Amino acid sequence: MEETTPARDDVAVARGRFRPLRWLFVLVLAVLAAQLVVFLAGNSRFQWDVVVKYLFEKSVMAGLGTTVLLAVAAMVLGSLAGGVVAAMQLSGFAPARWVATLWVGLFRGIPPLVQLIFWFNLAYLLPKLSIGIPFGPVFGTWDANTVITPLTAAVIGLSLVESAYLAEIFRAGVSSVDPGQRDAARAMGYPPGQTLLRIVLPQAMRVIIPPAGSQFINVLKGTALVSVIAMSDLLHSVQVIYNRTYEIVPMLLVACFWYLVVVTLLTAGQRRLERRFSRGHRSAR
Repeated sequence: MEETTPARDDVAVARGRFRPLRWLFVLVLAVLAAQLVVFLAGNSRFQWDVVVKYLFEKSVMAGLGTTVLLAVAAMVLGSLAGGVVAAMQLSGFAPARWVATLWVGLFRGIPPLVQLIFWFNLAYLLPKLSIGIPFGPVFGTWDANTVITPLTAAVIGLSLVESAYLAEIFRAGVSSVDPGQRDAARAMGYPPGQTLLRIVLPQAMRVIIPPAGSQFINVLKGTALVSVIAMSDLLHSVQVIYNRTYEIVPMLLVACFWYLVVVTLLTAGQRRLERRFSRGHRSAR
């Protein structure tokens, strides 16, 4: 008799197992999505016609531009200051590390709203702002009320907050690079500056970009806080309109729409940067 071998399933024609919990989950999601659509479309209090009317209102677009400008300014200045603070944290000079640790603890520990209000009222402490040699001659003096405008206070406050968070992100990114990379660069005769720019930073960017991109999105949304110091950002622009028309919900929907648009674009850009700097670390498929 011929010995028969047990039949084996052909992978090409094998069928996936029926998973009732997955189908139940999909059904629940479909029901919830349908309820959300009915709620949004059937509730007349959303006043979608008002949303469409003010979506491209001149003052709203100006507020959106101010929001993006504040976020970019805070990110650029915060990155510059954060890079210096991160370098001080990684320094072998103890006093520099102490100052950097104090900087991060101070500006990361105080809520951004409190900092914005404090900088906006800086003229109370320093009626005159001057530049010169400490305890020596003064080269110039300005009235603090003229210098510390809502825009200036917003940029200073948001930049300082960002510098503290970005300093920690940069420090973690640089620390993630294998010390052997620096040793190899030093053995090849690379000076410290070239080692940092050509060896360390390209590898650290893989770790830096995801949290730094998320921090940029956070500061974009955090610009809504500047409305408390009468800064004409996106939120303040819609507040001015609904204080006049009393159409609060539709105007807030206008703000939500533009925040979502900008954040979506930033997220897409962040994903592209992540893929670019992670090319050498992707697992083989």
